[in-house]
Amino acid sequence: MRTIMLMNAKGGCGKTTLATNIATWFADDSAKVALADFDPQGSTLDWLEARQGYDGIPQIEGIDASRESPRPARGTDYLIMDAPAGTHGNTINQMLKRVEDLIIPVLPSPIDMRACNRFLDELLASGRVSRQQTRIAIVANRTRENTRIYHQLEEFLGHLKIPFITHLRESQNYIRAAERGLGIFELAPSMVWQDVEQWDPVFAWLKKGA
Repeated sequence: MRTIMLMNAKGGCGKTTLATNIATWFADDSAKVALADFDPQGSTLDWLEARQGYDGIPQIEGIDASRESPRPARGTDYLIMDAPAGTHGNTINQMLKRVEDLIIPVLPSPIDMRACNRFLDELLASGRVSRQQTRIAIVANRTRENTRIYHQLEEFLGHLKIPFITHLRESQNYIRAAERGLGIFELAPSMVWQDVEQWDPVFAWLKKGA
């Protein structure tokens, strides 16, 4: 079973958006997928509840990991984990147990970049990361390419010794999909082709570690 976690100590950076869309991409490829929500707010579980209203789309198992150990059903191919905000210190080590791939979403704002820098200092001190048992990469989220702050974010990420694999544009398609319990890969291709293209490096990076 492949284990993938979305984590950043800063809240509101898009962990749930990335987790749910990664889950649907693998599920649409006929894999058996589980989503573990570690956040007591339960945003990922709310998304899964909205998804129950559709026939003919892949089923994804939901696990309330804020209450129970994330143990998916037997035969699960991918366990996608949505970590809570405010994860620090030894909690990082506990969260990363058995995590193979960790993706960190970062927003283009000075506050988020400073918070990311502090979080990365803690993360790189983790035994799982320092021993290269957990791969890590960064995704720039909700970006507008032709803005000054986006270029500042690119410069900031370019100085890090961590792969910066892609940027995802600020798009209403993510909101439309989330409201319906869908991933953008399950919306009309003519509507989301620009967004879908930006995900190619994410799945190329994940496949490289398989």
